Amino acid sequence: MKYSAEYTVMDREALMQAVQMRMSERRFKHVLGVEETAVALAERFGESPEKASIAALTHDYAKERSDEEFQLAIDQGNFENKTELLKYGNAIWHGLVGADFVARELSITDEEILNAIRLHTTGSAEMTLLDKIIYVADYIEPGRNFPSVEDARVIAFSDLDQAVAFETKHTLAHLVEGESPIYPKTIETYNRWVAGIK
Repeated sequence: MKYSAEYTVMDREALMQAVQMRMSERRFKHVLGVEETAVALAERFGESPEKASIAALTHDYAKERSDEEFQLAIDQGNFENKTELLKYGNAIWHGLVGADFVARELSITDEEILNAIRLHTTGSAEMTLLDKIIYVADYIEPGRNFPSVEDARVIAFSDLDQAVAFETKHTLAHLVEGESPIYPKTIETYNRWVAGIK
């Protein structure tokens, strides 16, 4: 895919290299799987494949950073409820805070791309088409292997809203089962996309 230079000064190859330097081989393989899926979903539902590619390649850019680096970024950044945010770990930080690393280090400033990175683990009550694509692509990329993944893939390519609901419901069930903390935005996502509260 040839980038237009509208969203990043880097071409796809340079962006891939910048991302790859920041993560393990296993994580990078996941990122490429998310990109492949996101571009396919973008083509299916009428989003810019270029924006989907950039957001997908950078969605886990900060995933393997240290907790200390995230905590410092939260302390120094412009985040709401910093004290509350600090109680959560990498699972939340790498999206929400990771978007700031992407903006600062990769000079990607398109707000829609950055927001898709921010929301890719939690979702939101309000989601753009790109937000939904990255959220769903992260869940169903080819490397994922869990009992209902094939169902999730079929749903994703027929109805993106239903795919968001399916993923949110299963993610929440998994978090409850593991007695894991649930970030408030995940509850918002459930209420909007699964329970249908608008």
